[in-house]
Amino acid sequence: MTNAALKHVVEGTKPSPSATYQNWNVPGRPSGPGQPGTPYGQPGMQYGQPGAQYAQPGMGAPGQPVPPGYQPQYQPAPPQQKTSAAGYMTMDDVVVKTGISVVVVAAAAILTWVLFGPSSLSDDSGMGTVMGIAIGGAIVGFVLALVNSFKRNPSAPLVLLYCIAEGAFLGGISGVFEMAYPGIVIQAVIGTAGVFVGMLIVYRTGAIRVTPKFQRWLTAAVIGAVVLMLFNLGYYLFTGEMSLLRDGGTVSILFSILMIGIAAFTFLSDFDLADQAIRRGAPKNFAWGIAFGLIVSIVWLYIEILRLLSYLRN
Repeated sequence: MTNAALKHVVEGTKPSPSATYQNWNVPGRPSGPGQPGTPYGQPGMQYGQPGAQYAQPGMGAPGQPVPPGYQPQYQPAPPQQKTSAAGYMTMDDVVVKTGISVVVVAAAAILTWVLFGPSSLSDDSGMGTVMGIAIGGAIVGFVLALVNSFKRNPSAPLVLLYCIAEGAFLGGISGVFEMAYPGIVIQAVIGTAGVFVGMLIVYRTGAIRVTPKFQRWLTAAVIGAVVLMLFNLGYYLFTGEMSLLRDGGTVSILFSILMIGIAAFTFLSDFDLADQAIRRGAPKNFAWGIAFGLIVSIVWLYIEILRLLSYLRN
């Protein structure tokens, strides 16, 4: 999911302006067209008149002295500082940072279940512990997601802390689903990877182009999805039951498919932001912002696929 602040920074980046025009007007000589000074044909600068002769003494002619206090209008432009290409973000940076983030999420998830996972679904104490860790990870991850989303300068430590929190959340949730539906986690992982690769192919082939209209549509869809998920959470907190959106029925299946589609389209926005940042010469640390956006989309997609598979199992 695209980092809004990072996208604003990338889109606001402009290429370096070209060298400014230098005024080559020399005192004692008529000004050329388009340059400040007296135009041709005006009194005081006519050919053959006193004061308008070329190579007058003291005006730069060979062997002639320069009058005291004379300052030529032309000044050499200072040398431009060049930035090393090693300081710019590349696609390799995005791949490496995203790979590191995925590994951190997976490692945190595995450690959470191995260290705190219950022995069975009937182990109330173990279930309470692992679910408490999962809920805590979700809350911390949500806070860190807000911080990273509105941070203009991406921070590697904050992104990795977010990955650890999300890993703890996914470890608890995935372990419970795996105990209830054996084999469902590997199916969700394969499904998530398949959607990611598929959307990458769609983006590279240009089958779906990321236009301003597409971005507006995607933003509205994500906001709508968040509102519906908050409604479902509020309904559960007040009634103790899942709403039609998550009760495992036909409406739940259709809703999960819709959420999977929206999560998949966010990949296109992330890919486009990475391309723009590379073309505009963004610094290397911007790769952490791209990695954060991709991890948010991957986690959301994985959870929705996990839910859909559990509905189909039922």
